[in-house]
Amino acid sequence: MALALVATTIVILALLWEVSWPAAAEHLERRRAGRARVPSLDIDPGRERRAEQRARQLLRSCVNEEEWEMYRDLGFIRVWGALAEGLDRDRGGTVATELGAPYAYLLYPHKPIVAYLPQTRELLNEYCVDFPDETRPYGSARLPDSDDVLAKWMALTGDERRLIETANMHLPGRQVDPKRVRRDLWRLQEWERQRMRRRARAQGDPAGRDTGPAGSVSAP
Repeated sequence: MALALVATTIVILALLWEVSWPAAAEHLERRRAGRARVPSLDIDPGRERRAEQRARQLLRSCVNEEEWEMYRDLGFIRVWGALAEGLDRDRGGTVATELGAPYAYLLYPHKPIVAYLPQTRELLNEYCVDFPDETRPYGSARLPDSDDVLAKWMALTGDERRLIETANMHLPGRQVDPKRVRRDLWRLQEWERQRMRRRARAQGDPAGRDTGPAGSVSAP
């Protein structure tokens, strides 16, 4: 009788073990995972700031003095359109630009290139281009601001026609607020006025008289 009771107890314990073992094993695995040492990520909060500083130095070494000072003071660069035949209407121009009217672009960090007419401040189009950082050294594919501006500057001054033919063209206001652009054009006009005054003083004109109406600088 006692032997049968012992055998029955052993069978019951074996069945309980079979049933409870998977849950116990899962619990143990979770405990081990929780105790596992998480490798530390080598995060340097100053890396992106240093990357931007290097990018600004590179930008300064590539663009001319006026363009660098414009970016430093205003946060964007103006590039004059240089197509000999003008900007045709198929790629965002107007009758005026086809006839040779000067046109220009504003280059913002991580925003579309904005084309406009300097004489009237009429906004023509936005050209969307993307220059990702394929190496991703900063934890993301996003270039530093100054590198993004430099990439646009190089593409535009190197082969303007190719850039505007391959970019996604949209009407003004798609991504860049037209009010902001017009405000920036006014800031650019005032900046140019002050810059001409400083240069006049440096050349010996103590009054620093304006050499012409603001915004009348012609395309090179």
